[in-house]
Amino acid sequence: MHNNNIKLSFLFTALQSLGRGIWMGNILSLYIVLLAENSSPILGLTPNELLGITAGITGIAMTIIVFPAGYFADKFSRDKILKIAGILGFFAMIVLGIGPDIFWIVIALFLWGAFQGLSRPAFESIIADSLPTGNRSKIYSQLQLTRQSFLASGPFLNIFLFHILENKWDMNNLHIVMLVGVFISLLSTAVLFFFRDDRSMGEESESLYENSEKKKLAREDHRNARLIPILLVTSNLIIGMGAGMTIKFFPVFFRSIYDLKPISVQAIMGLTFISTGITSIIAQKLSRRRGRGEMIFSVQLLATICLVIIALYPPLVFLIPLFVMRGSLMNAAHPLSRSILMDVVPKKNRGKWNSLETIAWGLFWNASAVFGGFLIGENNFKLCFLITAGIYFVGTIPIFVMIPMVKKET
Repeated sequence: MHNNNIKLSFLFTALQSLGRGIWMGNILSLYIVLLAENSSPILGLTPNELLGITAGITGIAMTIIVFPAGYFADKFSRDKILKIAGILGFFAMIVLGIGPDIFWIVIALFLWGAFQGLSRPAFESIIADSLPTGNRSKIYSQLQLTRQSFLASGPFLNIFLFHILENKWDMNNLHIVMLVGVFISLLSTAVLFFFRDDRSMGEESESLYENSEKKKLAREDHRNARLIPILLVTSNLIIGMGAGMTIKFFPVFFRSIYDLKPISVQAIMGLTFISTGITSIIAQKLSRRRGRGEMIFSVQLLATICLVIIALYPPLVFLIPLFVMRGSLMNAAHPLSRSILMDVVPKKNRGKWNSLETIAWGLFWNASAVFGGFLIGENNFKLCFLITAGIYFVGTIPIFVMIPMVKKET
């Protein structure tokens, strides 16, 4: 039976993912693009450039907050940090819900970035502290399945909403849909007030190498304890940089190149999230036999190949399965990566290392979206996708180096 922190982590993940699945991603992206298209040019920027900059705002806020958040999560209290984050997230959603123009959206996204930067290190650390070392990947893959299932529920709910409203890219329709997601995200912030440090585990959740200190670690173990976190985070930073250049712009890609309507885009996104959750479970089970490092390398490489083919603008009948495969394979690596990192990082340093992980999907993801927006410009998606694929390939190299260092789970 899992302790209350783990149960709460599933509830928080479900509500956060459902809310984000509704308002974030394709809905917010196209809302900002339409806002730019229907108004005078803002600072002379194209809609795609403006979309990239708004993502960068989130990354800047996350960067400002995340390292102090990780330090204080380790130094003082994880649960207190989560309560402060809950207040910040609440205000972010209020501003996004009532903000009428791009100025208020930028403020809301800055606050949302600060919320993510404050909450992620403490949230991930308290989960790791509440799970036994050497046996984490199953819970992480289940959390990933929960995350992706509820992220999928967002677009599927949006299909229903667009059916009621109108199946076209209209700012009023998009805003109504966003408000539904904002309300659910508000509910999720309340869950953060119920996590408690005193429900965490003791020595059984400590680092694999900390637990082995009394056995006089071999020189190779000392080396692995230092190198594995560095290689993992380096890979995630590189992959995050590539992902940010592309992910924000896929909804615009579907609209501009393939002329897809809202319901079609929601269906594709929902299918991708479901596929990601299932693929994560399969990858975790295969990793028990093949190894976690080998599985991460394999799924990331296959996802990169899918993106290269997408860059060739294949017919829609091929594009959809390729897009679903790309997303599900790349994200299936995350639970395995997280389980490895938390197995080798001591409890006293988990907030700091989780801060670095957050930077990978915060600063680098969002900052590279700015570059992606300028690179795409007037819908030059092909070049952006190919550059992203090259960055992905480089990101798999540290994982390949790490493979022989990673111990199998018990």
